[in-house]
Amino acid sequence: MRSVLAHPVLARPILANSALALLAAAFLLPSPAVALNQVAVEDLAHHPLDAEFPSGGQLQMHIRSADVRIVGSDENKVAVSVSGKEARDSDDIKARFQRNGDFGELWVTGGPSSNVTITVKVPKSSSLKVRIFAGDVEVMDIQGDKNIELGAGDLTIGVGDAANYSRVEASVATGDIEAPPFRESHGGLFRSFEKTGSGKYKLIAHVGAGDLTLK
Repeated sequence: MRSVLAHPVLARPILANSALALLAAAFLLPSPAVALNQVAVEDLAHHPLDAEFPSGGQLQMHIRSADVRIVGSDENKVAVSVSGKEARDSDDIKARFQRNGDFGELWVTGGPSSNVTITVKVPKSSSLKVRIFAGDVEVMDIQGDKNIELGAGDLTIGVGDAANYSRVEASVATGDIEAPPFRESHGGLFRSFEKTGSGKYKLIAHVGAGDLTLK
């Protein structure tokens, strides 16, 4: 006896129905884009950015050259504002924040070339990856991994207790490294140090031309 499924005529509607079922299921699956929440501000000087973000999340930042302060707060949100005379007179400093669950990415672009201070407030418990081309940058009151790179300028990071870190990598191409919590002090060209420990956080800090302070 021949199997019904082997019959070429009867097999076609069965396969067609299966294909339709798979297609319908695909439409019912949530699209990855649906999970994204995005906040964009075209005039940051007069309209600060404010977006909800959970404590313990991962934040990646791409910030234009400026004096930048990244500080931890007790609120579960990311807040971005600018100050400085030229910044107040500007209407083209832009910010965009995109969130997908506990991962967030921030871009700050545009505006005058000097006299701009950008302040970013994030939950105290956050893991940071920050890239800034130039400026004086300060990162304070953050409990989490820190991966900070500055092309030119001075970078200051509040590290707290050195015992909280499992790995530390600090380097400057030209400039000084001062890191009292890790008992390190270096100056000159291509200076660096590495440490390992039993803590849970990782710290990577690099400055191209300028001074690096870990305190």
